[in-house]
Amino acid sequence: MPPLGRVDDAPPTFRRAVESLYAPVPRPEVVVEEIPAPQRLAPHAAALSARVSHRDAEDVALGRLIVLYDPGGTRDWPGPFRVVAYVGAEMEPEMAADPLLGQVAWSWLTEALAEHGAEQTALSGTVTRATSEGFGAKAEEPTTTEVELRASWSPTGEDLSAHMAAWLALLASAAGLPPVDVTDISQHRPRQES
Repeated sequence: MPPLGRVDDAPPTFRRAVESLYAPVPRPEVVVEEIPAPQRLAPHAAALSARVSHRDAEDVALGRLIVLYDPGGTRDWPGPFRVVAYVGAEMEPEMAADPLLGQVAWSWLTEALAEHGAEQTALSGTVTRATSEGFGAKAEEPTTTEVELRASWSPTGEDLSAHMAAWLALLASAAGLPPVDVTDISQHRPRQES
């Protein structure tokens, strides 16, 4: 991932926080890149997007991570930093029908934050399930369901590497990827003997 731009004139604390996002992405299925940061949410901001591809090279999950910094403390969040995360993914029909999908998706986030030691306060967010059905000329298209998780929290320090790792883990969970140290056997076919 190339260095995030537009932070040269930012305070050193913000620059160090942004630099802590530069960790190797642990999965080849995940592509992370810089995107323009929102200008009005805080005096300083940096933003990333990510996509996860693994089924026939299709994107199966998308995400954004925004780091906001207000050294003057004029925003409604505790502390100078706020992390805003978004993840969206298409769900299998059986999973999409589960009434506990929202709670499961939220647990992906809370477990990822805990597992990676991403200490934070004021965690809040929403999980949205959207179903699309085709009609008319699109009547033959299959019904799809997507889940979207939007969350924000205030990191307790300026090292955001654990928060980046948690966001990437959340993306992997939403995409249905196996844990990093587990092989996805659905991608391997047994050899046929001749």
